[in-house]
Amino acid sequence: MAFLLRGEPVAENVRRRIGKKCEILQKRGVVPTLGIVRAGSRGNDIAYERGAMKQAQKLGIKVKQITLAEEISGEELCRVLQEINTDSNIHGCLIFRPLPKRFNEAKILEILKPEKDVDVITAASMGRMVTGAYNEYAPCTAAACLELLKYYQIPLKGRRVTVVGKGINVGLSISLLLLNEEATVSVCHIFTAPEEVKRLCNEADVLVSAAGCAGLIGAEHVRPGQIVIDVGVNMGNDGKTCGDADFNAVEPIVEAITPVPGGVGAVTSCILMEHVVDAALRETEDPSEDA
Repeated sequence: MAFLLRGEPVAENVRRRIGKKCEILQKRGVVPTLGIVRAGSRGNDIAYERGAMKQAQKLGIKVKQITLAEEISGEELCRVLQEINTDSNIHGCLIFRPLPKRFNEAKILEILKPEKDVDVITAASMGRMVTGAYNEYAPCTAAACLELLKYYQIPLKGRRVTVVGKGINVGLSISLLLLNEEATVSVCHIFTAPEEVKRLCNEADVLVSAAGCAGLIGAEHVRPGQIVIDVGVNMGNDGKTCGDADFNAVEPIVEAITPVPGGVGAVTSCILMEHVVDAALRETEDPSEDA
């Protein structure tokens, strides 16, 4: 039976960090504030927004909801983002995506200042993360994966890691973070031959799956002694939330695995909140405090 790498203890550890940072902000008279921009009323967006607000309330973080009609024009949406850029009381911004198809999403998102891009959705923010400029943060889910690995003291330096999925926000980003930890990283994607995927997965000491495909990782992909980080959030045939791994097939074989739900996802929203707090700390930093 594999050890379950549960996210809640990791999330609680992040919350404690946030609490200490909020004490510093309180001395400065600052309430860290997250602006949430939502165009339309997709059920998943509303559910995530509700969860984020609960998390923020527990941590003493203020949320400013900006709910827009799905019919909003590109000019109006750009104006909203510009207002957030100039509002010193909003320290970070979360924009629900995808935006309505009629928009050039990439072009609109680029309006958001990197300093307020706490979800790392702009090219400028990704560039800062890749180069290490300004000690910028990584996309929240990728950062949550690394947070979980470090919390459970899973060594990465010199170890073989296979990442399945090359999406910018998770697969690509976690690959870069793992390289920074001196891991030897292989990346599989939709054009990687199935037999090659199996080989690379089997060879890995740590396997990270972020493909968004239920049951993609089966018994044939894993071996004893491995650590499996399952980032996938999918709907199974039984109507229940599941990961990329066939849990019942993989769990008896590997050394440790993240459950879905209850694994990486439990950490991700806390990482978002820490990014908001970090943004507030940077924006309100007083050089005299270090004197």
